[in-house]
Amino acid sequence: MAATANPDKAGEIQEILGAAGGISLMARPADVPEVEETGATLVENARLKAVALAKATGMPALADDTGLEVDALGGAPGAYAARYAGEGATYADNVAKLLSELAALPDRGGARRARFRTVAWVQFPDGRELWREGTVDGVIADAPRGDGGFGYDAVFVPDEGDGRTFAQLRPEEKHAISHRGRALRALAAAMRAKSQVEPLGRSDAEEENRG
Repeated sequence: MAATANPDKAGEIQEILGAAGGISLMARPADVPEVEETGATLVENARLKAVALAKATGMPALADDTGLEVDALGGAPGAYAARYAGEGATYADNVAKLLSELAALPDRGGARRARFRTVAWVQFPDGRELWREGTVDGVIADAPRGDGGFGYDAVFVPDEGDGRTFAQLRPEEKHAISHRGRALRALAAAMRAKSQVEPLGRSDAEEENRG
């Protein structure tokens, strides 16, 4: 079951997992409230969401949390990417704030270097848990380009590409190199390899999944 209530993210997760091995996710029940992301890291927030949904439904739950880290901004917006311009901010609001902050910086080489980072976490009702992380490096464009994707896709130009933003790539092109694609494919592979995941404590999970 998918923990996210964001239809854009839910659709992308399903596309990636479907291509990775025919995995299909149920939508989160409408009567299960969203979880407040109180964690300071992507790992903490992904786990919060997955654990809450598994407890509420009694079913395995998958959650992800994604951050955009811009070097010149000290790693911001990071784990707060979705609400960078404030609670209830739209994609356009967040992108506008990011571009405004970068425009105010001195013009120096590397100022627009950035990376997307995703943590994908699966939580089982019996306490078993597993997570994987995916990253992709790139630069922030001067202005939005492209109509696809969502979030910051229109201003993120991946290094592993031809100069197009994520929003200019076809979905399959984006998934092949994206942070979310890498995290979810790694998680799917780990689940296949560890079909009997032993119950893990919190500290054990950290160690297990960084390897």
